This record gives sequence, structure tokens and C-alpha cells, in this order.
Amino acid sequence: MSLKTAVDLWDRKWATVAGRADFLEPHPEVSALLPELKSRGARTALDLGCGVGRHALFLAEGGLDVVAVDGSAAGLKVLRETAAARSLTVEPRQADGGSLPFPDCAFDFVLSWDVIYHGNLGDVGRRLAEVWRVLRPGGLFQGTMLPSRNSNYGVGRLVAPGTFVVDGDEHHSLPHFYCDVMTLVALFSGFEILRLGQHQKRKPGSWHWNIIAERSS
Repeated sequence: MSLKTAVDLWDRKWATVAGRADFLEPHPEVSALLPELKSRGARTALDLGCGVGRHALFLAEGGLDVVAVDGSAAGLKVLRETAAARSLTVEPRQADGGSLPFPDCAFDFVLSWDVIYHGNLGDVGRRLAEVWRVLRPGGLFQGTMLPSRNSNYGVGRLVAPGTFVVDGDEHHSLPHFYCDVMTLVALFSGFEILRLGQHQKRKPGSWHWNIIAERSS
């Protein structure tokens, strides 16, 4: 699936009230990290793949200077409107996660929740390399990946190593990359993984890696 096709899919989703319904409240694990960010003196944050901005808005409410990146113009439009209604300052930017328009070491914190694994191994590697580049040494990354334990692993067409597409399923028609712990650790070369665990989401078998990692010098 091309980047344009993927963006079109998210534009359709974010343009409807029903499509946004499950993506309005920050995830509890993101909320729980805010005190640690403050204790570390974090001031700048990047929400990579922000969707309609649930986490960007939460971080801005918590006092951080937030840039929110997404490919979807519809999602960024909702974010702008919500931020204005709540008198919050967030900088929305339409960009590709594999080529971020920011200088090196620009952020104290990068969040990418349920985003980076949409693609193949090369896509994931490029995004994480960009995260490492724009994160200052000692800065934190928080995000999710898909383990091979996830019940959707192996479902659909294999389009690249560890990467599957389910034709006819709107969400899973996007490529999804799944990995074991050794592959995950290799992808996070240049980071120290501080916390790593697997958690189920709403559906049985919907396992995700939840990761907090610190950029090495």
C-alpha cells in the first residue's frame, strides 16, 4: 500500500465522529509517564503519528511544548479545532515519519503510539532512526510495536518478512509488522530500553509491546 493510500484511509476515519470515538482519551501508560518527564526536566515533545491529537493535547495540558506530526490532514484539522476550543498550544505538522522536518536533538520526548509498526522492517527502521536523530541524548521515547504473539500475526498475505496485509479489512489492509524480542532490541540499537512489556488491548490476543527507551549519547 502506498503512503497516499494509507493517508487516504486515515483521512476517512478521522473525518467521522464514529471513526474518532476510540481515539479521544490518552492511553493510561502515556498519562502515567508525565511525572517522570517532568522530573527529568523535559520541555519539548513530539507526538509522531498523532491522529486527532489525544496525546498531543494531554502533553500540552501538562505544560510541554508539543509538535504533533501526522500524514492525515483530516486528523490535524480535528487537532487544531480541539486545541483552540481548549485554549491549548500545539504545533500540528503534516509530515512523513521516515523523514522528519526537524533538526537533530530537537526534542526531550518522542511519543509514537500504535504507529511505527505500520509498514515493513525497513519502514520501522527508518522511523526509529529519525526518532533517534531528533531526540536529544538522554531523552525518552515511548511507543508500541507488535509482537509475533499477537493473534493477527500470520493472518493475510505475507508482503515482506514479518509483515502481513489482510485484503478487504480496512485497518489491516495497511501493512503490519510483527517482531520477536531479538528483532525489537536490534531495532532499538542506539537506545537503552528502560521498560518493555506486552499488554493486551481491547480484544483477546491483541498483544502489543509497550516500550520506554532512552536515547544513548
